[in-house]
Amino acid sequence: MELQKASNGLHHDAAVEGGIPPEEEKFLQHKDDGSKRPQFTDFEGKTSFGMSVFNLSNAIMGSGILGLSYAMSNTGIVLFLILLTCIACLSCYSVHLLLRSAGVIGIRAYEQLGLRAFGHPGKIIAAVVITLHNIGAMSSYLFIVKYELPLVIQAFLGQTSASENWFMNGNYLIIIVTICIILPLAMMKHLGYLGYTSGFSLSCMVFFLSAVIYKKFNIPCPLETFGNHSVSEVSPEDTCTIKYFTINQETAYTIPILAFAFVCHPEVLPIYTELRNPTKRRMQNIGNVSILGMFIMYFFTATFGYLTFLGNTEAELLHTYSKVDPLDTLILCVRLAVLVAVTLTVPVVLFPIRRALMQLLFPGKSFHWARHVAIAVCLLFAVNLLVIFVPNIRDIFGITGATTAPTLIFILPGLFYIRIVPKNQEPMSSRPKIQAACFSALGFIFMIMSLTFIGIDWTSGEKRSLGGH
Repeated sequence: MELQKASNGLHHDAAVEGGIPPEEEKFLQHKDDGSKRPQFTDFEGKTSFGMSVFNLSNAIMGSGILGLSYAMSNTGIVLFLILLTCIACLSCYSVHLLLRSAGVIGIRAYEQLGLRAFGHPGKIIAAVVITLHNIGAMSSYLFIVKYELPLVIQAFLGQTSASENWFMNGNYLIIIVTICIILPLAMMKHLGYLGYTSGFSLSCMVFFLSAVIYKKFNIPCPLETFGNHSVSEVSPEDTCTIKYFTINQETAYTIPILAFAFVCHPEVLPIYTELRNPTKRRMQNIGNVSILGMFIMYFFTATFGYLTFLGNTEAELLHTYSKVDPLDTLILCVRLAVLVAVTLTVPVVLFPIRRALMQLLFPGKSFHWARHVAIAVCLLFAVNLLVIFVPNIRDIFGITGATTAPTLIFILPGLFYIRIVPKNQEPMSSRPKIQAACFSALGFIFMIMSLTFIGIDWTSGEKRSLGGH
């Protein structure tokens, strides 16, 4: 589920309501000079620590969680744990760089950091990257709804094969879900209000994890499949052997999948803006707790999903369970939980795109409901068209994911830090600046590596997916 991940339009462009352009606004003043701390909106500063953790965790949690068991099957448990730990630690460091850059000049938007660091081109690049990444994420979530919701309805009706009824058509179902659930949530003025739905969404994924753990002890190996489903032709000795450290042709895709699973960085600053009693340390703790929580959930989901199917693990975990018993009641409930989780995540992901478009198309404009609603409607309309009319956009996800994820996690935070933090405070030869430069360089290496493997796949005619946030 992944291309969270994860994106910076959460908190609307309300900083300019008093006529102050976003380039000149003060973000969050931590020093009390005796005057009242400025409030940009009537909601700012009212979101609790827990709600902020729910929102950021929901932004991190992406569709890639369904592919982590497959990633582990191609690395082994030990190598997967090492890679997952490295990506999580790098994500925490990236949050630190963003908060440090924001604290120096008082900017609360990812795009505005780009403006301060590189001028108008930097702002455009940041907004475009955020928009592309989150459109891909929203599309991946709605694709899950498109393909999983008919299976849920089919199971409720007790059918083992699809019918031609309209309510079994995924295209109709995503339109209904968008209009009835996603659009009303997307029209809310502030991200903080979505803390409740984010908490419920995370609860659904905890249930998903619990079911994966339970099923580990109820499904034998080799698999006893339902109907005409076939399993791997590899010998039972190979399919039922636990791998602790392995490298194969698919291993190279594990790092992109894991990186996409932790993309949440453009949401960090808007959540910081709406945080009650905001300080850099408090927001860093929110980031650390959210990333740690997702680290634990990702590792246990991947481990128990892999230990259940071992050599038969497929790229989409729920699909593998269907091969065992498509009418299994627990798996039906799990499908429902995953559907609820991804549906409630779409509005959180939409906020950053709207913020980015507002920064590009209406800079300096005060909040207006017509603009707020119109952008949400247009975005959801475009994403629905994409999901309905493009039969297979995994290659598109691969390209955008291999470019936008490393840009948002590694490249831009490091470059922002180097450009924004004054040289009289930290010269280029200082350790923090060198670390930030290496961090950005790592992002470029990751991007080149990912695009190279995608190119190899395309030239060899293989269709693999890097996964989504």
